[in-house]
Order: sequence, then C-alpha cells, then structure tokens
Amino acid sequence: MSGGVDSSVAALLLKQQSHDLVGAYMKNWINEDNIIGHCPWQQDIEDARAVCDRLGIEFRVVNLMQEYRERVVAYLLDGYRRGLTPNPDIMCNREIKFGVFRAWAKDHGFAAVATGHYARREALASGGFSLVEGADKNKDQSYFLALLSQEQLADARFPIGHLPKPELRRLAAEAGLATAQKKDSQGICFIGEVKMQDFLHQYVPDQPGPIVRATDGRELGRHRGLHYYTLGQRKGIGVPSNTDNLAYVVTGKRAEDNALLVAFDRADAPGLFQTEVRVHSLQWNTAPVTTAQKLEGRVRYRDPRVPLEFIPEGGDTALIRFAQPQRGLAAGQILALHDGERLLGGGVYV
Repeated sequence: MSGGVDSSVAALLLKQQSHDLVGAYMKNWINEDNIIGHCPWQQDIEDARAVCDRLGIEFRVVNLMQEYRERVVAYLLDGYRRGLTPNPDIMCNREIKFGVFRAWAKDHGFAAVATGHYARREALASGGFSLVEGADKNKDQSYFLALLSQEQLADARFPIGHLPKPELRRLAAEAGLATAQKKDSQGICFIGEVKMQDFLHQYVPDQPGPIVRATDGRELGRHRGLHYYTLGQRKGIGVPSNTDNLAYVVTGKRAEDNALLVAFDRADAPGLFQTEVRVHSLQWNTAPVTTAQKLEGRVRYRDPRVPLEFIPEGGDTALIRFAQPQRGLAAGQILALHDGERLLGGGVYV
C-alpha cells in the first residue's frame, strides 16, 4: 500500500471478497541526502495506516531501503552515467514489488502480492496466467509490468484492473477512506515528487560539452552533462531556435567528444525517427516468441500500441521492424510487446 487511492481501493475490494490480508508499505526511500523536492513518505505511511484502520486490517512497514538502492537507484544512476535513459518504475516493479517484497511476503506465509496497478491478470485454459491491459485505457499501467516473469505474475493480484478511475474514487469515498480525494503521485517510483534533474545532480558529476547541430556540425552552445538529456527531448535544451515555428530537439549523444546532438524537430531530423531498432534483455511472461512474427508494441508509456515485426536473433535479443517510423526511441528505455490487449513481455532498446 503506497498511501494512494489506488492501492487503498485494492485493499478495500480484497476485504469485501473476504480475503485474509495485511496492508504493507514498502519503505524504499526517505531522502536522507536532502534532494530538492517533495518526498512524502511519512504522510504516505500515515495515509496507508489510516486506510488499514478503516478496513480493520493489520498494517506493516517493510524496510527495503538497502535493496532499493542496490537494485533500482544503482541501475538508474549507472544507466545515466553510460548515456542511457533507464526506466526506474519498470525496474521497481520487477526487482522490488514483485522481487524482494514478493520474496518477503512468501517467507512470511502470504500467498500473493496485490497492488493498485491498472492491469488485469487472467487465467489461461492451458495453465498459467496472462497479463492484460487495464479496462480504463486512460489509466492502463500494464506497460510498467512489461518485464515480469510468469512466476512473478502467478503471485500477483490486480484487484482494480477492471475499474475506471472515477468509479474507483467513488468506491473510496463511499467506504470513507482517507485517500479518496488524494492526488495521484507523479514522481520517481517510491521516491516522491523529485525532479529527475535534481536527483541526477546529486549523484552524477556534471560533464560539460558542446551542443552540436546534427545537420551541419555547428556548435550552438554548451551543456552541463549528457545525462540530463534524452532522445526526443524538446524542452530545457538551452539553445534558442532562429527559425520561426521550429524548435530544436535532441537527436543523439556523441560519446567521443561528449557532444549533445540537436536538430529542428521535423521528420528529416537525423536519428530522431527509426523504423528498425534492436532490443536486448527480453523478458516474457508467457512462452518466449522464437520465430519471426507480427506483434504490436508500446514504445513508451502513454503511446498507443503500434504494429511491428518481431525477429528473434538468438538469446535475449531481437530486431524490431515498425510498420511506421517511431520517434525518439532512447537506448535504455523499454519496448512492451503485445498480442492485442495481452502483454507478452518486453525488452530494452539498444
């Protein structure tokens, strides 16, 4: 239980279904380093405890701060140092919620871990389970579960996956839950509403370099460090456009001279659009796809599914060919692979 309304209603529904349950808050981060931003873990614990008191269930705080630093923060910082754009929310789900926290739950006699994700788990006739998008397409969070295994999915429960958000808030209000009107959080997974730039500034040293126009090699300015930028970024580049109705966009990073490459944001910007990309570290929640076939993919959260051809290259890598060019596919981010609404797995852009 995060202290938000979604996990609160997940607990409410499980209680109404007469499950024997305990509410648990994963204490992953307390902002010991005084990073600029709002880190509301104390309020979140109080809110989660109030919901459990209202539901008449036990509440526990599980300290996973060391594991979170080792498995999520280290992954995040290492990725940015290497010029990648990591996804801490997806890694938090795989390594923490359904990783070490799931192991803790099993060790303490619990059968499953339920969360407030907008996603659905469905039993397959052949055995096992499939992961399906949440019914509320505006809130669907299946993308963040793209790297779960079948074993993790078997121990997962998503009680609110069938609900639209307005209905969920109505249920919370009717039940008198303290979180009924609480605003949804927008920060890094279980860290709080901290800006990524402020977080990186605390841990990754600045390495200034040139901002170079990719079309002609002209130096336009200087940047503080490549880790502050990602492919497809338009805001905060720091160089003004001298052309009406055209803004600069990040199109790449050049390691040899630490250059940030930019171009005008249009279809012919070098490196901005791709029809082919490779992915590695493939993870399936179903039988692995081992032959070339047509699938769909969600190239990032909030983007619609798009048609693609999946071509295995052996091991945990594959070539992806999109039916239409895709914008700003940053190395280190995640491609979620789908068969319609069913999420099959995912991989990391090379």
